[in-house]
Amino acid sequence: MVVGFMASRAGRWLRIVTGSCLVLGGLRAGTSRGAAVALLGLGPLVAASLDLVLLGPLFGLPMRGSEVRRELGMAEETSLLNGHRRVTSRADMLLH
Repeated sequence: MVVGFMASRAGRWLRIVTGSCLVLGGLRAGTSRGAAVALLGLGPLVAASLDLVLLGPLFGLPMRGSEVRRELGMAEETSLLNGHRRVTSRADMLLH
């Protein structure tokens, strides 16, 4: 299912890369049409970064990526970066 792929880590990365390319290409064009393409590219870029699946409601699924993965029975993914751990306290941020 398309929505399941979009909620996966690979789907999110694909949307981030695609949105970034649209934004950069649109800005590089320097025209009003390029600006429109850049604005269009912000949609998938921001949605993937926030773990939102904008097509979810069209298929009767939630918009949050974590809820889509849970409802479709997919493995829960913690972050976009494989093996990346979150910093939980200020002490963890300090270099010793």
